Amino acid sequence: MSISNIIDTQNDLSPHHLIDNEAARFVVNDDGLIIYANEAFCEISGIDLNNQNYIQEAIQFSEEELEDLKDLSDLPTGTHDVHIKDSGIMSEFQFDWITTSNNRQYLIASAIEENTSNESVNDNLNSLMEKIRSSASRIERAAQPTPEDEHTQLRKYSVFSDMAQDLMVITNMSGDITYNNNAFDHILHNKGISFFDLFKEEDKSQIIRTIQAIDDNNLNEGNIIDIETSITDSNGNLRIIEWRLKYSDGEIYAIGRNVTDIKEKQKNLQRREKQLSEAEAIGRMGHWHWLIGEEYISWSEEIFRIFGVDQNHFKPSINSLTSLIHKRDLGRVVQVFQRAIIEEKNYDMEFRITLPGGDVRFIMCEGRCEKNDEGEVIALYGIMQDMTERMLYEEELRQAKDASEQAYAARTRFLANMSHELRTPLNAIIGFSEMIESQMLGPIFNEKYVEYATSIKESGHHLLDLISDILDMSKIEAGKHVLDLETVNVNDVIQRCIEMIRGRATEQNITIRTFELKNENLSVIADRRALTQIFLNLLSNAVKFTKENGSVWVECYENSDYLSFKVCDTGIGIPPNKLASVLRPFEQASSEYTRDHEGTGLGLSITKELVELHGGSIHIDSTVNIGTTVTVRLPFNTQ
Repeated sequence: MSISNIIDTQNDLSPHHLIDNEAARFVVNDDGLIIYANEAFCEISGIDLNNQNYIQEAIQFSEEELEDLKDLSDLPTGTHDVHIKDSGIMSEFQFDWITTSNNRQYLIASAIEENTSNESVNDNLNSLMEKIRSSASRIERAAQPTPEDEHTQLRKYSVFSDMAQDLMVITNMSGDITYNNNAFDHILHNKGISFFDLFKEEDKSQIIRTIQAIDDNNLNEGNIIDIETSITDSNGNLRIIEWRLKYSDGEIYAIGRNVTDIKEKQKNLQRREKQLSEAEAIGRMGHWHWLIGEEYISWSEEIFRIFGVDQNHFKPSINSLTSLIHKRDLGRVVQVFQRAIIEEKNYDMEFRITLPGGDVRFIMCEGRCEKNDEGEVIALYGIMQDMTERMLYEEELRQAKDASEQAYAARTRFLANMSHELRTPLNAIIGFSEMIESQMLGPIFNEKYVEYATSIKESGHHLLDLISDILDMSKIEAGKHVLDLETVNVNDVIQRCIEMIRGRATEQNITIRTFELKNENLSVIADRRALTQIFLNLLSNAVKFTKENGSVWVECYENSDYLSFKVCDTGIGIPPNKLASVLRPFEQASSEYTRDHEGTGLGLSITKELVELHGGSIHIDSTVNIGTTVTVRLPFNTQ
């Protein structure tokens, strides 16, 4: 029903009761909307009261100062000439403002006819104004939506609420649910259940206290209460809901948002942040981020600990950071950051910081450049790690290494000097013992003296061999062993060495032999003396560690780039865990070796060094109580 129809049906506002029907009149609210017009005005203006009509669409003021009137409240009370737009009629209207009991303002306009006296017009206007004042509430209600409109709006609101993912519930003060949306049904599938029964026992008391507080008028109508509770859905899953409660007209309006996934993600994030923090604390490493141009820098908790400052009182910034960096490193640090921004490259550096207590710490910084979509560097970020303990440890290692090298060099020099000093008297002892043994100056009537002289000679030769090994090893370690390279016939060297060792092998009833070489003229570029020592050391070890009635043999193979030969025996073998150590100086395979066989333990280590000086390699295969095979590869032409 239109406003005009409602007004016309009210007896006290009927046009026949207000003023003569011949006078055109209308009523406008403070928004400029025509809420009433009589038939005369509708006829001359052509407006339809079933539609919304504004005063600017029906009339135009003829007075120049009112032509561009923007705000209707600026219109002065009195008579004004107006132009009826659709009819072209010019007429004079009386305009008056009235204020109703609810503080709403209305503009009343009535046409003034020539045969109407001013007194009559004023009486009629006053009557109309009084009627409108008394009927203002009914006019306002007439402007509200009809019951059919309210139903349409409710239907629209219902569609929106059912589309929402949030739970929407209306309940009375007793907890009875009077309305809920589809999202509520989808999660709970509960019909007729009390609102209070949705919650776990520990949350139910909180909800009930909140409702009671509303019921006791402790909260004003319109206040919104936020609470968080847990509910169990129809599938038995626990869900965390954030509720917003509002009281209105004796009912509680509740909107619940399912934040279970959000809470789980927050929990996972907090766990990962804790793990990251613990990992950074273990590694003494923290991360940082700086937006270029910003004053402050973002630090992780560990960096505050590294720099020895309290994160509640210290604000990391460019100035505060530079105040902590060691003065001698500050310029280099600034240059590194500037170069990273200009060259757009990753960077790393080490610098020192001075803690507030005065201690100096060593920091390793690795950084990256953060770029925007245009490829411009907008930020720097990275890690800082406290390297103080590592730096101090490395310094101690360097000092220990230097001290060890100096001690080793001193030992080598001492052994070399002592070896030279011992050789001279040993040669005299050996020489004189040989003279006594051969009775060069005359017969010795006591045979025991000859026997003693022989023992002195053998002991002297053995001691000389030991000293020679020590001297050779010392020269090699000192880097003073120089190869005298020449063309050497390999077959000649092997045969000569076998003959030199054959006597000792015969004493132990050990067979020693060599396979026939296909090329008797096979030659290599090598140091003859060193090559002879290699073969002698290997053959001597093979005979020494082979028991009686055993065998020792030599195999030789010619390849395209190198010569390969093997010294094999049927001796006691070497345990697998000792294979690597026997090539080190002064090492022997086991205490059994030391007990049954004399020697310095330098034979194989000297052999290894001499082979490597020639650019070759040595490899040992051995099985306990089966035997040992030592393979040596030598290039034909030593570079």
